[in-house]
Amino acid sequence: MGRPAALLLAARALRDFGDSFVAVLLPIHLLSRGLAPFEVGVVSTVSLLGSAALTLGVGFVGARFGTRRLLVAAAALMAATGLAFAGVESYAVLLVVAFVGTVNPSAGSASVFASLEQAALASAATATDRTRLFSNYSLVGSLASALGALAAAVPDLVPALGIGRTAAVDAMFVLYALLGVMGGFLYWRLPAPAHAAGPVRQAALGQSRGIVVRLAALFSLDSFAGGFVVQSLMVLWLFERFGLSLAEAGAFFFWSGLLSAASFPVATRLASRFGLVNTMVWTHIPASLALIGAAFVPSLVVALVLLSLRAFLSQMDVPTRSSYVMAVVTEPERPAAASFTAVPRSLAAAMSPAIAGALFAASLPAAPLVLCGSLKILYDVLLLRQFRHIRPPEEA
Repeated sequence: MGRPAALLLAARALRDFGDSFVAVLLPIHLLSRGLAPFEVGVVSTVSLLGSAALTLGVGFVGARFGTRRLLVAAAALMAATGLAFAGVESYAVLLVVAFVGTVNPSAGSASVFASLEQAALASAATATDRTRLFSNYSLVGSLASALGALAAAVPDLVPALGIGRTAAVDAMFVLYALLGVMGGFLYWRLPAPAHAAGPVRQAALGQSRGIVVRLAALFSLDSFAGGFVVQSLMVLWLFERFGLSLAEAGAFFFWSGLLSAASFPVATRLASRFGLVNTMVWTHIPASLALIGAAFVPSLVVALVLLSLRAFLSQMDVPTRSSYVMAVVTEPERPAAASFTAVPRSLAAAMSPAIAGALFAASLPAAPLVLCGSLKILYDVLLLRQFRHIRPPEEA
């Protein structure tokens, strides 16, 4: 792993650590500012919409200004966002900061940083090393997010030291700002592109437009399907179906998260032998079948085994998908391709949880799992049919 890749992985670790504890603390912080639960929901929605708009924006200008400049600017915005949330009390101002800032209520990698980092990481890797680096990139993000979730408990621990809980939460947002400064320093140390003399006038997407549009449509179908079984809905299903307690559900999702993280290096080995598209499809289909099976088995143990199998298999397409997108477009198009395939996925995933909730209310608790698995299998079949002959350079 070269120096640019190491800098990007270190920056992602800092960012995901901060995103994770902020996602947990955000509602508590807003309630302490006197906001009602409905207003907290509005702030979360506005922040997601702002993140989507910002991600699309950098997709359009990425080829002109380069990923290094934009990553440094995004890190500065992250620092400003943390300081603003720590000090602002006005609801109207908080809405503005949520829209233009980088706070992500869903944690994960759905942010302006992800598309820019993916483009920069692909540029820092050779064709043979690209998938391995994306696997390491996903693994680092998962582990950093887990540590960030643990760090969110700090405000509940410091009152014993005489520090108020509200002050401690504000301090965590200041820490988030400091992580942005540290990340900006790491981004600044990335090598400048050879053509960095000035802005380049170039279309965001050119010859790869058709590929990107088709991939974005397929990824949106996959995300729409996944929205039927987001973690909160899976907890609800386990509670209603088997009477699982919150503590037991939390322990299960902790271990399933570790299984998902462990699958990333395995995905690299499979992709090197069978190809990126084949790895994406033939690990996804068994995961979907395991999910459908879990909807009908009468035993809690069997259901958890099937869901654990799904956790191990279903995330193998994360690094392989990112690697494939970066491989089949030209280098100047990479920021736009990453942005234009990520934003529709986020919007599609926001639609299906409400439908799943309606199915639960209609006493059809197995339906969301079956719909998710069936739609994901349809996605896999369409992906294999349309892209099995479009191969990255290392597979040509």
